[in-house]
Amino acid sequence: MPSWNSRGLRGSMLEEAVNFTNDRYRRDHLALVQKIPTPITPIEIDKQNRHITLAYFEQKSTVDYIGTVQGIPICFDAKECATERFTLQNIHEHQMEYMEEFERQQGVSFLIVYFRNVDIYYYVPFRDIKRFWDRSLQGGRKSFLRNELDQSYQIKMTNQVFIHYLEQLNHDLAEREEETI
Repeated sequence: MPSWNSRGLRGSMLEEAVNFTNDRYRRDHLALVQKIPTPITPIEIDKQNRHITLAYFEQKSTVDYIGTVQGIPICFDAKECATERFTLQNIHEHQMEYMEEFERQQGVSFLIVYFRNVDIYYYVPFRDIKRFWDRSLQGGRKSFLRNELDQSYQIKMTNQVFIHYLEQLNHDLAEREEETI
């Protein structure tokens, strides 16, 4: 079983911003999206401070967030990278399988990727993730570059914490509709 230790706080600023955004969407009756906790079994506990210091994951997680936006089921993962290159190792095979199955059930799957070096967020539709994933399986690059992403999916930041991804979700839905026409 994989263990959890210091990696637990990686991406916590991104997670906090997404949680803040989802709380705001809920209050404004725009969406109901929840963070899905990863089940862990504690191994070591600091009894004095009542903190888990070492644990293992009980099972493979699916994605970070699942919910509905005005009747549309969505699931997504929030990821970040320090450079212009996002390595596909940050996405696990079981997550790809889950997002693909979610799409098969008429849901919308995507990633929110934060490129820390340029302070830019992107909504990455599942069809793009799948294209990059398949490219890597066929012997191609095992990552994608920020400039490979559709720039119209860049997420606007407001008030430095609100990651307004619903605009890009709307854009994704419009493109899906055009593909079926």
